[in-house]
Amino acid sequence: MSEPCEVKFKLVRCRSSVPRARAVLRAKLGEWRAGHMVAESGELVLSELVTNALRVQVPGDRMVGVRIESREREGLLRLEVSDAGEGRPVVRQPGELDTAGRGLLLVQALAHRWGVDERQAGIGKTVWADLLAPGTAPVLGEADVAAVTLRPGQNVRVWGAWRTVRSVRSERYASGGLFVIVCLDEGPALRLQAGEAVTVRTGGASAADMPRTPAGQARPVSGPVSSS
Repeated sequence: MSEPCEVKFKLVRCRSSVPRARAVLRAKLGEWRAGHMVAESGELVLSELVTNALRVQVPGDRMVGVRIESREREGLLRLEVSDAGEGRPVVRQPGELDTAGRGLLLVQALAHRWGVDERQAGIGKTVWADLLAPGTAPVLGEADVAAVTLRPGQNVRVWGAWRTVRSVRSERYASGGLFVIVCLDEGPALRLQAGEAVTVRTGGASAADMPRTPAGQARPVSGPVSSS
């Protein structure tokens, strides 16, 4: 299982939310090594989608949701903006002297495809746009984290190779200390102290995509769970 190449956040309903959304997108596209044209088009499209969502009349002070995803295998950048308002956005054909109404025309021109979906949870809708982004991919890296923070689906380096975490559970020593049992996709489970450092993979490739270490070169992060 690969870690999701995405970021989600919410925006308050004010003008400063548009540049904030652009800044987040720009930062993520930098991490994902996106080309200049992709970044430029993505910022324009996201700006229009967020601007439209902020103009929608919604109950109370409901926020605007944003989701950015790199779909490496499809060569696409997915931008989603959700609001709690009714109705659906419609592409307009403004006249030459009109100063507004061109937002969705721009989205339509820059996006590979776009559309509107009802929100599966809650009220309102999600307007999404897919942009062609060949070669965009998260930079693979590593980070050391405490064992107690591990979650299913993460890739950890164990015995000199990468393994996928299937499940994690916590238990306590008789003395009161905390340790975690980590079950992997291959090999025995691990019994780690809660604060023990474990190397995890950051980025979007799964353990199955990594070259395996030859037999005899493995080194355990910690001893396996005793069968006794």
